[in-house]
Amino acid sequence: MKNIRAFRLLLASNAISGFAQGISMLSIPWYFGSVLNESSVFNMAAGIITLTTIVWSLYAGTIIDKYPRKKVFLGINICGGLVLGSVATYGWYHGSLPSSLVLLVFGATMFVYSIYFPALYAFSQEITERENYGKMNSRLEIQNQSISMLAGAAGAILLSGTKNQCINLLGVEIPLGFDIHRWELWQIFRLDASAYLVSIGLIMLIRYIPSEEQIKEEGTVLERMKSGFSFLKKNSLLFWFGNASYAIFVVLLVEVHLLLSPYVSRHLHAEPFVYTSAEIWYAIGALFAGLAIRHIFKNIHTVRAIIILMIITITGLFVTAFTQSVAWFFAFSVLIGVTNAGTRILRITYLYKHIPNAIIGRASSVFNVINIMLRAGLSFLFAAPFFTTGDHVVYAYFSGGVFILIWLIPILLMYRRLIAQ
Repeated sequence: MKNIRAFRLLLASNAISGFAQGISMLSIPWYFGSVLNESSVFNMAAGIITLTTIVWSLYAGTIIDKYPRKKVFLGINICGGLVLGSVATYGWYHGSLPSSLVLLVFGATMFVYSIYFPALYAFSQEITERENYGKMNSRLEIQNQSISMLAGAAGAILLSGTKNQCINLLGVEIPLGFDIHRWELWQIFRLDASAYLVSIGLIMLIRYIPSEEQIKEEGTVLERMKSGFSFLKKNSLLFWFGNASYAIFVVLLVEVHLLLSPYVSRHLHAEPFVYTSAEIWYAIGALFAGLAIRHIFKNIHTVRAIIILMIITITGLFVTAFTQSVAWFFAFSVLIGVTNAGTRILRITYLYKHIPNAIIGRASSVFNVINIMLRAGLSFLFAAPFFTTGDHVVYAYFSGGVFILIWLIPILLMYRRLIAQ
């Protein structure tokens, strides 16, 4: 890669900000579900927040395609740092945070995510040669999941503290020789804000030469939005493939933000370490996918590989819905880590080869908007009293399997045309 230094700096920036973001987004659902006992309130708020990102996601795609990706990425980190820093300062001054400000952080981070990851992948595509797309996607996945693993371990410590100078990770007591007190949310948010600051410094150091000639489309925001829809309308196979192959990711995000905490506390009746350890087990599975998925499916077409991963995920969700085992829950966390990360690597590589870099931001925005609408729909559904009563969260896991099964159908119907592209 001719821009290897730029890519490494981008990885470093992503690692630092992603680590702190992971801890914050792990802490907020647990805070509402297990500290305030207001899972239903949080689920409803999450659904509303998700819906409000729809218009922003469409606009974000035009920003990514119109302006230099480095400046876009820099602006994202500055905005995120300002919000987290302000809320953390309020918490430090008052000694606590109202739930409204906690939701503000969740909402701001969701807005950041809506442009952060499309910008990250568009930026990576811009500085990477076409023949290295698969390798680049695998490296990003390996890094993101390594970060998730570390964030899960750190979250386990910061959310629960230590007992008897030991930390419980993955069910194993690890002696530290000292105790760490549980952190307040505002302290976690302060860590996140500090990470954004370091990330900003790294982004400013990036210098690169685009791998291909960049064509920046002019026109109004609305005109540029329409061009993204027009491209996918002319390439309907890509439209259906891009949305259907997103199904695992939709269910995973809803599970992590809304279902994980009540499943652990109300169905498994387990301690907080089970909740935080699940994130680590997931990251282990995703890390394995980043290292091995291209080799496992090297002789299998991308579309067929994604079908296999979707079927495995459906089976895993059905089993999880009808078991009450911590061991299986950890196994499922590994499994969905493999299938989600594996599908993402294969999906992005496939789309990169069929969508020009000049329009990738807007095309990604279309996929993101539909993804947001689906997540919001599931969030509102799972906020219903039925799913938040007792251990009925298991029916939400079953519904997640059905959801992926429904989206598997169009890929099966278009299979021959997709592999012929």
